[in-house]
Formats: sequence, C-alpha cells, structure tokens
Amino acid sequence: MKRSGTVLVVDDDAYVRESLVSFLERTFEVRTAASVDEALTPERLTGADIVVTDLRMPGRGGRELVETLAASEPGLPVVVLTAYGTVTSAIECMRVGAADYLLKPTDPDELHLVLTRALERARSQRELGYLRATEPPRGEGREPLGVSLAWRQVMDLAAMAAPVDTSVLLIGESGTGKEEVARYVHSRSPRASGPFVCVNCAAIPSELFESEFFGHRRGSFTGALEDREGRFRIADQGTLFLDEVNSLPAPAQAKVLRVLQDGKFQRVGESHSTQTDVRVICASNADLAGEVQRGAFRSDLFYRINVLTIELPPLHERPEDVSVLAGAFLEELGGKLGKRLDGISPEASAALLRYPWPGNVRELRNVLERGIIVARGRTLGVEDLPFRRRAGSRGEAAGPDLDLRRILHETERGVLETALRRAGGVRRDAARLLGIDERNVAYYLRKHDLMDFEP
Repeated sequence: MKRSGTVLVVDDDAYVRESLVSFLERTFEVRTAASVDEALTPERLTGADIVVTDLRMPGRGGRELVETLAASEPGLPVVVLTAYGTVTSAIECMRVGAADYLLKPTDPDELHLVLTRALERARSQRELGYLRATEPPRGEGREPLGVSLAWRQVMDLAAMAAPVDTSVLLIGESGTGKEEVARYVHSRSPRASGPFVCVNCAAIPSELFESEFFGHRRGSFTGALEDREGRFRIADQGTLFLDEVNSLPAPAQAKVLRVLQDGKFQRVGESHSTQTDVRVICASNADLAGEVQRGAFRSDLFYRINVLTIELPPLHERPEDVSVLAGAFLEELGGKLGKRLDGISPEASAALLRYPWPGNVRELRNVLERGIIVARGRTLGVEDLPFRRRAGSRGEAAGPDLDLRRILHETERGVLETALRRAGGVRRDAARLLGIDERNVAYYLRKHDLMDFEP
C-alpha cells in the first residue's frame, strides 16, 4: 500500500502519540518524538513531510518548534494541536509559520483532512518554485498533433500507458516530440494533479548530479548557501521525466536505480533517507539496448525503465504530419509573436514537404517561427524559408558546389527516377528495388514532385 507521506508526531503524552499513530498509519508513514529536542534530531526530522505537534510540552513547546522549523525547514508544514484555552497561542503559532491548528481532543477525520491539505499545499509550492525557475511548458495536456498511421500508433500506446502506473521508455531522434508524449501520458494518468518535472540528463554536470536529483543541505559543500530540494522530491506524487537518460554517467545510473527500487534517497549532507513516490518516464535518442551491450548503460537500470517502450518515428517518415504541424505552429507562434499570418503559400507547403527535416518537429517549429518573423506579406512564402538558399548565390565566394543538402536531394531524386523506370512505373516494384516499404514511396514521390511521373 502506497503512503501519502511521512508524518512526525511530537507530543509528550505517550497515549496521545499512540492514538495518533494507530489512526494515521493507515494513510501515512508515522514517526514519533516525545519532545521538541527529540523531534529536531536527524533520525526524526530527515525525510518528514509534515509535523504534528502539541503546543504545551515540558521544556521547549510547540511554538518554539514552529519557529525553528520555519527558519531551518521552510518547506515543511507544521500542524499544531491545542486545547481550547490556548487557541490564541495556536493562532500566534500560525503567524510565525504553522500551517494550521486543531483543537484537542482531535477528530480523526478532521485531522486527516488538515494533513492532506497541508501536504498538497507544500507540494504545490515546491512545484511552483520549480516551474518559476524553468521554462513554462508548451501545450501541456494537449494531445501531440499528427494524422499519420505511424503517429497514431504512438498515441495509441501512450493512451494505453497513461492509466497504468508503470515506467515508460520513449525512444526516438532528437526533436521528435518525446517530451510532449511524456506530458500527454502524465496528463491522462491518475497523477495528473501532481507535478510534471522534466530533467535533461545531458545538461547536468556529473559533479552536480546528486544535488540536482536529490537536493542538498545548506553547507554540505562549497557553494551550498541554502537548502535545496532535488527533482525526485519536487516530483513527489507526480511524474519525473528523465530526458536523454542515456547520458547519465555510471555512478548516477546506480543511484537512480536505487531510488526506483526503494523509493528512497538521501539529500547531499544528510545521512538519513527521504521517501518519494514518483512515476518515471525516460527518453533516449540512442539505442539503449545497444548501449547496454557496449557496457555504457547498466543492464539492470535498462530492464527497470524498459517496461513499456514507445518508439517515435522521425518526421521524414511521417510526411502526412508536416502540413498539420506547420498549420498548428503558424497559429500558435503567430499569436505568441503578435504577427498572425493568413496561411502558407502552395510553393512554401511543397518546399516543407520536400525538406528532409533532420531536426524533426523541433526544426519545423523553428523554421516556422523564423518564417513568421521575416515574412513581409500576409502569407508565409517560399522566400521566407531558410533552406531555400543555395550555394553560389550572390554574396558567396565562387568555388565547388558544396551544398550537401542539394547534392543529396538531387541524388535521391535520380535514384528514385531510375527505380521507377526499371519498375515500369509500378510503385510496389520500385519500393522493392529501393529496399523501402511501399507506404513510403508516396512520400518520396511528393518530396521530389514525381507523383505524375511516367517512365
């Protein structure tokens, strides 16, 4: 049974502690402390998600605990238990940082509701802090666009994966939309109300991996000027998306595997574990199975994250989606840039279809954004597309033709024409000669304006 978090109960009365434990342990992991001093020890405090404390205790009381935690653990909510005669003091505790207070004797259902709400607020604050420090997501919750058979198969698998709380591995070239598919899976899952935290593993220096993933305590290393929550903590009750997981160095792979197995981790500078409940979706632009064979990726981690694999096709293998995506980007980016265009000219549409898109959907979006910016008319024209430039144009030095894209394009067209002639115009036979699937022949014919080709 999954727990909703870890509760630390602080009360000098053993009967009260036992009563709270018997009720709370049905939903939460529960720890207890008989005094404020005991509550502040690493054994009790580390990994706690919320604190429930009596107000009046021998020695230091609940107000002092609230003040101490507000200074040292600002993200840790504290709920104060008080008798009727000390309500004023409880309100004073809220002024200095308590999340809420309850009257004794405590109603179990009310306590459960207060704790659940306080935990949700704390998680929302962590997520908000993370989102403010990162780029706001685009199109979260919206189904990634595509009408091709290949893309529909991707989205069918994503829809089947969404309600099942298991690991998902997305494989595909850079720019094919892996993050968008991961967001879609999250938005349709039981964790949709929780955070979606994205980590680009390739962008994290190896020496900062532990701090980024697990967080650190203030003063735990040079430059650690304040406490920091790690991505596993921020993503608690939600989804953690590990992009380019193939870039993780070996020590990092071992520690990620341990968290996936145990649901626990340690912040840098702490000796005790913190519990987390996250769903992990991984993405790779490399063949992970091949990386395992080469010894560059741990086999046990691979088998852990490779429960359900979804392969995303490159954009040149789904040409039917180019026009759909281009139209959507034209509308979206036109609003963002404050420059709405009426559409895309037929010549520009044909050029978009002919282009091989090595950068996939990301490159298409960038091309559309640039085109909107430089467009002089109300329609995006072929002259607004950056890949229309040719080597040897005015302003460039004369010399050998080094336009590799043009050379490859013309070579591909020549091979296609030769195959069609040998096949007598029969596409099935041409596909066999070319060593490609018959369904892809139409794409190449459109790309090279050969739909009406006659041998």
